[in-house]
Amino acid sequence: PDIIGEHGFSVLIERDHNLFLFDTGQGNCLVNNAACLKKDLRLVNGIILSHGHFDHTGGLRQVLALRSSPVPVYCHPGVFTERFAQIKTGNTHTYRNISMPHPRTELEALGARFVLNTAFTEIAPGMYLTGEVPRETLFEKNDPRLVILQEGAYVPDTIPDDQSLVLSTAQGLVVVLGCAHAGIINTLTHIANHLPGQSLHMVIGGTHLGYLDKQQVADTIAQFKSFSIERIGVSHCTGLAAACQLKQVFGDRFFFATAGSEIIISA
Repeated sequence: PDIIGEHGFSVLIERDHNLFLFDTGQGNCLVNNAACLKKDLRLVNGIILSHGHFDHTGGLRQVLALRSSPVPVYCHPGVFTERFAQIKTGNTHTYRNISMPHPRTELEALGARFVLNTAFTEIAPGMYLTGEVPRETLFEKNDPRLVILQEGAYVPDTIPDDQSLVLSTAQGLVVVLGCAHAGIINTLTHIANHLPGQSLHMVIGGTHLGYLDKQQVADTIAQFKSFSIERIGVSHCTGLAAACQLKQVFGDRFFFATAGSEIIISA
């Protein structure tokens, strides 16, 4: 079989003889791609969910079904929230359900042991979850298409469950973003506040820049430069236009973190 892609995100992290799966994509590619890369998902020691959208949680059931023993699933309690994307066609609005596709009870029956966090948390030596990210910048605004139902009305979804993974390595911090709905700058500032004085070696993953207006993209990239990041690998919701802008600004430090990419970092 060959590596295949989808609108989704999933990263397998090998560290200290342990395997951690960060997000699971929609579920169309995960098992196939792991087999192509000769990685055994049955050996995963922990699963991390960045937030509760289908394109990050849809493959969770498949991974659990492969296993014969329970596994911790680290996430914010908000991942179970029902969520929608607003689609405009002329003057008509329709709402598409973009929630985690499988109920918590079904996942727990398959062996998911949910470990819930809202604060900055160390889940393994040198591995941190950001928890809820304070929204401090003025220019990093929520995607207006994303909504939840409250008292029968659709209201903006601020996605408080959005969190990222931080790895402490010999080369510096490595930040793995799911979608960065909280904002890349907010996220990196939050990490710097909790792990002061540590250099940023790499930022990889989804940035959601592909769904934001041009001014917000420009402001984000301008602030991004101040973090002195050595390598930047984007994918998923970044979009080609924003990725090209990042390439122009960061040059050889930029790369596409495409499906099947393998990245080796000194521990």
